[in-house]
Amino acid sequence: MARKYELKRRAERQAETRRRIVDATIDLHTTVGPARTTLSAIAARAGVQRHTLYAHFPTEGDVMDACSGHYMEQHPPPDPERWRLTADPWERLECALGELYAWYAANEPMLANVIRDREVHELTRRTLERHMGAWGAAAWGALTEGLPMEGSAPALLALALEFGTWRSLAGSGLSPADAARVMASAARCA
Repeated sequence: MARKYELKRRAERQAETRRRIVDATIDLHTTVGPARTTLSAIAARAGVQRHTLYAHFPTEGDVMDACSGHYMEQHPPPDPERWRLTADPWERLECALGELYAWYAANEPMLANVIRDREVHELTRRTLERHMGAWGAAAWGALTEGLPMEGSAPALLALALEFGTWRSLAGSGLSPADAARVMASAARCA
């Protein structure tokens, strides 16, 4: 029986070490961004040696995937399928943008760093696409359903969904709900 107990304790210690590494990665991505996060900094922040980090995550991509997956579990974006429950497409758009902008506000430090770094860090770009690409397609599908999508409407909708658009509106003092109302009104005029 002592052997089973020992294996269980070892597995618990390994899981705890893995969690510390992922938490350290999330903290560094939130404060300095993925492109400026080194494996040495992750190991130091987690309180482990580099060889321990590599034992759990053999590559930088492995640790980034674990970080992104855990972060998204803890901070999921709004559910586009729930938006489809609102029949009126303009009301749906305003509601969806309000939820999206509230999510942006709640996750601003991480999102700002990731979005900045995707432009210069290929691994960040690929990881963001892997973890958010399907969501983006689902959101676009839910929001365009029933909306007139000719002329400048698609470009305006794409602009409305951008983190930078929300950040600009929030910077001028608008709440997520007010920013959503402004962008939904602009889309209606397009």
